[in-house]
Amino acid sequence: MPYAAVNDTQLFYRIDGAQDSTAPWLVLSNSLGSDVSMWTPQLVEFSKHFRVLRYDTRGHGHSAAPQGPYTIEQLTGDVIGLLDHLGIARAHFAGVSMGGLTGVGLGARFADRIDRLVLCNTAAKIGTPEVWVPRAAKARAEGMLALADAVLPRWYTPEFIARNALVMSQVRDVFVHTDKDGYASNCEAINAADLRGEASSIKAPTLVISGTHDLAATPAQGRELAESVPGARYVELNAAHISNVELADEWNKVVLAFLQESK
Repeated sequence: MPYAAVNDTQLFYRIDGAQDSTAPWLVLSNSLGSDVSMWTPQLVEFSKHFRVLRYDTRGHGHSAAPQGPYTIEQLTGDVIGLLDHLGIARAHFAGVSMGGLTGVGLGARFADRIDRLVLCNTAAKIGTPEVWVPRAAKARAEGMLALADAVLPRWYTPEFIARNALVMSQVRDVFVHTDKDGYASNCEAINAADLRGEASSIKAPTLVISGTHDLAATPAQGRELAESVPGARYVELNAAHISNVELADEWNKVVLAFLQESK
């Protein structure tokens, strides 16, 4: 399995579409409690047009879970370190939830490395201490299984959950096997990150996607983010928190159209 030693940690990554060495790079960043597999619905279409780089955020999947708490500086630094490791000068970036928050930081702080930015089901400030502090404590004390029944139903609409038992089983499997300390440390990174004062400095063309039924990063927060980024566009999908899975075909169409505008 491919690993990169960057920013004092080990990151697991995968590359698809590498057969076209002239295609632009697209980095995909996972949500809290997931891993690279959350991007499976995008791979067939996206790898036709891009060299797709997926990675497990520190504390998730096959990446290392160094001692926390983590910070947004570490999460953005991990991406830049991975790009440097692979010799990638510039890339498009798309992230969901925590991955989208990482994207806000990258766009604001590393403008010379980001071409186009997709910020999905996220905000410049996600949640409150009343959410993140007890969740981190519960993960460490009781493990991920203790959180699954409260967290996972918020990811998708009830209709999607009822129709997609296999998807939900796979999502649950990834979630409950996420390193509990890594998860808690990322909760602390999200809790501490407030990028509302930085979003206005993003220069990359930006697309913000929200889910109508998202309770974790609401449409109101998505609109606020889009309004704070100069020239950003806002799209709302009839989904909950993980819209790239719940409405994969529609998500793919919207994002591919946006990313290919520069051609």
